[in-house]
Amino acid sequence: MTNQVTVVGSLNMDIHIPVDHIPLQGETLSLLRPSSQAAGGKGANQAVAAQRLGASVHFVGTIGKDDAGQFLLKKCQNEGIDISGVRELSAANTGQAFIILEPDGHNSIMVEGGANKLGTVENVTDDRANIQSSQILIAQLETNLEPVIAAFSMAKKAGVLTILNPAPALPKLPEELIKLTDVITPNETEAGTLTNLKVETKADCEESAEKFREMGIANTVITLGSRGVFYQVNGKSDLIHAHKVKPVDTTAAGDTFIGALAAKMVPDLSNIAEAIEFANLASSLTVQKAGAMDSIPDLASVENQ
Repeated sequence: MTNQVTVVGSLNMDIHIPVDHIPLQGETLSLLRPSSQAAGGKGANQAVAAQRLGASVHFVGTIGKDDAGQFLLKKCQNEGIDISGVRELSAANTGQAFIILEPDGHNSIMVEGGANKLGTVENVTDDRANIQSSQILIAQLETNLEPVIAAFSMAKKAGVLTILNPAPALPKLPEELIKLTDVITPNETEAGTLTNLKVETKADCEESAEKFREMGIANTVITLGSRGVFYQVNGKSDLIHAHKVKPVDTTAAGDTFIGALAAKMVPDLSNIAEAIEFANLASSLTVQKAGAMDSIPDLASVENQ
């Protein structure tokens, strides 16, 4: 069965800045090679990952009326994503992300929200039919929260599974959003920010998942980078180890994981371990290539591993 997935999220023009190390205060660095631009944004990356890996995706978001916005729109359209839910705003520029890349593949990211922060409840209300006919709804925190909460509310009323990727993490999530979230998918840093707990060992992850449960979120999936993925879903928990590879660029690893998870898992979460294994493999391919969206593998590439 092909999962019908709606993504409410961000579209950014990524600007990659390759340096030897993160500059110290007052330090000037030369770039290791020329900077480059590419399509990105957590929402767009997750939508592309889900589409390439077997889902049918509808996207809800906002862009500026500028060249960057048109570039991103065409990129998503060329992937086969339904972009009828993307609105163009003349009063704002398209979002941008400045990505500092280090030689070991790790990155630090600074984001200018732009049009992503100007979405409205009306935008998602116009897409009610698409949202409520989906099996899975995904959102992140690079947009403003009002349309995310509205979309999750519509989804829950229709029995649609809601996945919240709490990135970038907020010190505290709105209680209304927590109540509408079926699955939360932070990385270890985001989990620590939201629970005020250290998240390093499996025992730490179990404590963090219990904290999320106390907040009102029943199911937790925590990505731990090279250490793998912890899950506590439907009352069961485990740590699934990552594939050992040499990373080139980790920029879209987490987004690939979320999109792959949405493409593979069934809405009742009964195949969560299998879906995580699939998503882990997809992410391991992503980190071996440079770039964000362009590094996301397709289904054939994952299945041929």
